[in-house]
Amino acid sequence: MMRTLTAVALTAMLAACATAPDDEVGDLLDLMGGADPAEAAQIAQRVSAHPLGSEENPVRADMPRGQRAYLDRLRCADGTAPSYSRVGSMGAGPYGSIIDGYEVICAGGEPADSIIMIDMYHPGHVEKAAPKGFTIVP
Repeated sequence: MMRTLTAVALTAMLAACATAPDDEVGDLLDLMGGADPAEAAQIAQRVSAHPLGSEENPVRADMPRGQRAYLDRLRCADGTAPSYSRVGSMGAGPYGSIIDGYEVICAGGEPADSIIMIDMYHPGHVEKAAPKGFTIVP
């Protein structure tokens, strides 16, 4: 029952983020634990020592649509698009918000099976880099 209520509350907050003015999105991010853009830039510089897509350096994205857009742009070493599925919430990341884990599979290619961590609480952010072994298309 508690998980259902939590899921409903998170869904409502995400829907509010999708339609709220930017100043209200900032307020919602504060509630969810997201870093403001200036703080996020400082954290990004610090965590860049870790591999992109790891728990220590999750890919930053703008809500669930940004997560999917990022994963849709990834390419395996052979240039094919990987398949992916959400594994679940993986706890708080370095930006102070919950990160999601995605299983990313390059069928018959490399990297064969990876888990990529994504932090979706970065309004307007579009990641341009790819985790090791992948490339990304514009």
